[in-house]
Amino acid sequence: MYYSIGEVALMFGVASSLIRFWETEFDILKPKKNKKGNRQFTKEDIENLKVIYHLVKEKGYTLQGAKEIIKTDSQKAKNNYDMIKSLEKVKAFLTELKKNLP
Repeated sequence: MYYSIGEVALMFGVASSLIRFWETEFDILKPKKNKKGNRQFTKEDIENLKVIYHLVKEKGYTLQGAKEIIKTDSQKAKNNYDMIKSLEKVKAFLTELKKNLP
């Protein structure tokens, strides 16, 4: 299954132009292009974008800083992202549980 650049931009709440810009800046982003030249993003591309978005938008890294982290150990960056998202889910669950206690 492929996602269009518009769908990907909506997922992240950013402009399509930012996704295209990140594609030129980060080597791990390699969406396929159809005969018309439209970008087609795979689930792997989405996962890579999640890491980039997390580093740049949520953690406040510069593009150069995010590139270096991804370049030196992209798997570690992905694992850290996954761990943070899992912990956020646990926190949300516990917060909701606390609200429902007498």
